Amino acid sequence: MKEDPLDRVFIALADGTRRTVMRQLLDGGPTTASELADGLPMTRQAVVKHLQALGQAGLVDAQRAGREVHYRATPKPMGDAVAWMLRTGAQWDKRLERLRRQVSQRTG
Repeated sequence: MKEDPLDRVFIALADGTRRTVMRQLLDGGPTTASELADGLPMTRQAVVKHLQALGQAGLVDAQRAGREVHYRATPKPMGDAVAWMLRTGAQWDKRLERLRRQVSQRTG
């Protein structure tokens, strides 16, 4: 069975450190793993592993500039995840409203 791209996004964002890295990239713009590691309680190598997981989900893009690799957030996959959550939430709202009406008809 083919993995849904949204699955990769949710899996990547399930980790709090990755959410922190994403937040830093979204707030601060493109940066290197070394610069990210300076603000985090972990090594540069650990940051790179998190960036790779975010990259596999399509949330981060890496571009080499000489000896450095600059990482930038690519928020489209996150937008797709938000759209899914909104659609799903709307469906649940409709179901709950139907249930409320049924309950009030039976008790009223």
